[in-house]
Amino acid sequence: MSSREEVGGSMEERSEAVEPSRDLIGLSSEPLSIERVYSSAVSPSCGAVALFIGTTREHFEGRRVIRLEYEAYDPMVQSELSAVCRDIRARWPMVKHICIQHRLGLVTVAEASVAIAISSPHRGEAQEAVGYCINALKASAPIWKKEVYESEESKWKENPECGWSGNS
Repeated sequence: MSSREEVGGSMEERSEAVEPSRDLIGLSSEPLSIERVYSSAVSPSCGAVALFIGTTREHFEGRRVIRLEYEAYDPMVQSELSAVCRDIRARWPMVKHICIQHRLGLVTVAEASVAIAISSPHRGEAQEAVGYCINALKASAPIWKKEVYESEESKWKENPECGWSGNS
């Protein structure tokens, strides 16, 4: 895109670079960097970055949780989350950048399991898209969670949102 701007009595051509949109999807056995997730979504053309950070809580259904353990089928996670990004862009065309990061392995209490950042020119689209994104991730991505309790007993958990888990 270019425009002409008068500078000191003459016309000068000016180019404005258009920043391409990007979708960043990742699985990591290392702690998630919330700053890196946020920075991946920031854009000079956007006035909003909405974040969702899912953390391990210390109690669930009256039991003390000491950690979560995550496993995933990486190629299918990448495919499913790419489809989620396409859906977000179809529903909210103004969305600029999408960053979805999920932990694998051991995740202790209060540590981030999932981090999502989405930018758009205005907050409404970004906030709606982040809510949609976490729900769609839980419904479609083959990521499995095991809760480990204080007693060292454990239980594999199913997401109620997941259509293929048998809970639907």
